[in-house]
Amino acid sequence: MGGVEDDGPPSKRVKVSSGALGGLSKGTSHREQASCSLSDLMAQPLASQGKDEVVGSKGVVKKVELVRIIAEALYSLGYKNTGAHLEEESGITLQSSVVNLFMQQILDGKWDDSVATLHKIGLMDEAIIKLASFVILEQKFFELLDGEKVMDALKTLRTEIAPLCINNDRVRELSSYIVFPSQNVLDISSDKEARLKSRKKLLEELQKLLPSTVIIPERRLVHLVEQALDLQRDACRFHNSSVGEMSLFTDHQCGKDKIPSQTLQILKEHSDEVWFLQFSHNGKYLASSSSDCLVIIWEVKLDGRVSLKHRLPGHQKPVSYISWSPDDAQLLTCGVEEAMRRWDVTSGECLYIYEKSGLGFISCGWAPDGKRIFSGVTDKSISMWDLDGREVECWKGQRTTRISDLGITRDGKQLITVCKETTILLFGWESQSEKLIEEGQNIVSFALSEDSKFLLVSLLNQEIHLWNIEGAIKLVAKFKGHKHSRFVLKSCFGGLDQAFIASGSEDSQVYIWHRISGELVFTLSGHSGAVNCVSWNPTNPHMLASASDDHTIRIWGINRVSLDHDDRHSNGIHYCNGGT
Repeated sequence: MGGVEDDGPPSKRVKVSSGALGGLSKGTSHREQASCSLSDLMAQPLASQGKDEVVGSKGVVKKVELVRIIAEALYSLGYKNTGAHLEEESGITLQSSVVNLFMQQILDGKWDDSVATLHKIGLMDEAIIKLASFVILEQKFFELLDGEKVMDALKTLRTEIAPLCINNDRVRELSSYIVFPSQNVLDISSDKEARLKSRKKLLEELQKLLPSTVIIPERRLVHLVEQALDLQRDACRFHNSSVGEMSLFTDHQCGKDKIPSQTLQILKEHSDEVWFLQFSHNGKYLASSSSDCLVIIWEVKLDGRVSLKHRLPGHQKPVSYISWSPDDAQLLTCGVEEAMRRWDVTSGECLYIYEKSGLGFISCGWAPDGKRIFSGVTDKSISMWDLDGREVECWKGQRTTRISDLGITRDGKQLITVCKETTILLFGWESQSEKLIEEGQNIVSFALSEDSKFLLVSLLNQEIHLWNIEGAIKLVAKFKGHKHSRFVLKSCFGGLDQAFIASGSEDSQVYIWHRISGELVFTLSGHSGAVNCVSWNPTNPHMLASASDDHTIRIWGINRVSLDHDDRHSNGIHYCNGGT
């Protein structure tokens, strides 16, 4: 956000200094830069600054603080004259005279004076004073070395830096620069402009160390505005579009049209109840499975239409679970207590059939590296396989039940399963650690968030619980309203930044909640049987798919497809003119 008067990126500039110092690095000679004073660029304070005066209807915004951060914003945008005029007219200075003096001393390389002034700023924390002194004296050390004053640099190291007793490893590293001066990482040359830039960087580092009441944080006003936009976005029940659409001129509020609530397509290739479906990570494919023992891979075209890509026959029993490989090139499918199959997405070829003598599989999933496969087994164990079908590891005991869900965290270190009817197991398979989530009702299914920090648990008592599983496990939200008493229904995260929760329901509808508020924002009608599973396209927040006992898959979006009034069929797909 640098202004036209700045010669470097915003991150390389400082405050008071932030815009005010813009003139130090451009449009003046090196001699003028060396003698340039902050007092020439910044207005002097008036007698009274009204420290206790507040503005705004809430009575919580202090006028002095508001004016100071506005001034900082003006300087950081390059409007140094306007910032100076604001200080002069308001009588409120951006920084105190002591801080201005301290910052000017840093720019002038008056190291001993700056350390002395640092103690006069009024800092209460001795540790901060020592740390700030350390970085100042470190700069002094390097500039002495650069000036080939080796003995003076050694004296500074021994008598000033080392006695601070801060970061002994760094002190030893500084010692090595005396022996090998060419290793000077700051690369401080004798060029005055380069040296000034180095000192500005030092000011930036000091700014991060010192309290914000002493030196206002860089771009503080912009940061506060960003926070306000974040709060408005989080409060918006229908926010499902990019942040670029938000404006500072009006309070943000999206309409319902941002939620995928229109039926765009009805897919009718399955001949029985559709139990499971899941979009690929890249959002280009959708896989579905059914009690007709068939798996179908669908392709999402550039225009948003979904078309049949492959039928995957071979399972002898209904297919209850699907898992995409990390690169979306392969697909795992799991029949109800039978074999697990691995498919090539491009060709539709079955690459391998995984079997375990006398046992069947109930769930499956990929390790993040795509080189190993995990599976839940009917004997309540969990197995790990390589791609060639060799069972690498098997963890026996009460590791899983017949619930066909298996979660694997992004780092691949934890496996998540339902180990008892009311208990979820977070199993650290490398460390053999175990964490448990205890629910008061029978668990039907669960879904892991994209960042692996949250777990969505569907219960038989018509509730969906959201758990934070990062660090200490904590229940953070409950979602209610859908109908659920008999069947296995699966829910999912979805929308922009996974800001929504969606679930199927036994009343033939899809339910959508706002994740932060827990408010039910939409019910989608159209199916004529229980909705067993939903999946939100991870790369398109405006595309949602639902699978139902009515043998169909519905694709939901925000715009109706413009088609003729007569029904169209392509590859067995029924396109619907936005109707239900």
